[in-house]
Amino acid sequence: MHFVDAKGILTSNNGLHGMNIYRGCTHGCIYCDSRSTCYQFTHDFEDIEVKQNAPQLLEKALKSKRKKCMIGTGAMSDPYMHCEEQLELTRKCLEIISRYEFGLAIQTKSDRILRDIDLLDEINRKAKCVVQMTLTTYDDELCKIIEPNVCNTKRRIEVLEEMQKRGIPTVVWLTPILPFINDTEENLIPILNECARVGVKGIIIFGMGLTLREGDREYYYAALDKYFPGMKKKYIERYGNAYELQSPNEKALLTIFNKFCAEHGIISDPYKCFGYLNDLPDKYEQISFIN
Repeated sequence: MHFVDAKGILTSNNGLHGMNIYRGCTHGCIYCDSRSTCYQFTHDFEDIEVKQNAPQLLEKALKSKRKKCMIGTGAMSDPYMHCEEQLELTRKCLEIISRYEFGLAIQTKSDRILRDIDLLDEINRKAKCVVQMTLTTYDDELCKIIEPNVCNTKRRIEVLEEMQKRGIPTVVWLTPILPFINDTEENLIPILNECARVGVKGIIIFGMGLTLREGDREYYYAALDKYFPGMKKKYIERYGNAYELQSPNEKALLTIFNKFCAEHGIISDPYKCFGYLNDLPDKYEQISFIN
């Protein structure tokens, strides 16, 4: 990793406020969109750029804001990758968000977030906190191939369960679904069942498939060659250089997904999920769970 002094930390787009404390990632997920050349990385993706002054910049930004809002993090780079264990920059930023009583929408694949559950609970009581967890692959062995350097899906579900016990609302990103790899009912249904069991508020998907751009396409295809011999050829024959790669099972899987969410009261429209993530009511009532 390498350290930089950033000029700013908060970005704003159509009323959405977000920050990335780190740039790059060490989770090694084979499909990662953040590797795309459009993001203009000037360093190796695994050479993490650390915005060492992030807490100071965040405090300055929140001090000057007249109206409280939700602060999002984790969309581009996971706030709980390996270096966070020593650096604790995410934790320091959470302490500032709590102190100024802003809301938080935080996204991760890592169980390291449990280290900060005290702060997440505190933020949720003062304002609103939503924990977002990515779940793609229920099978442990397949998960190790697709997302090799982070805890598996079953452990992430345990994290969601711990959030539920605290009354911290959760949203799941069920994306991407990889054609010919995890685009099956046998993969989808167990994940959905667990989402219902741990009481997730919403599940975000954009169809059943994945997107590939210059940069991440090459990395993904190299992984296919390594772990799924012959699969790269299958992809090229079916999709060419397409950006959106829809699963051939998309219609059947979406039918299952939409029916399940409707039956269990889970938000399935991604834009309604985003609305929920961005909404900080003047008086937020904490979710309670009755045993």
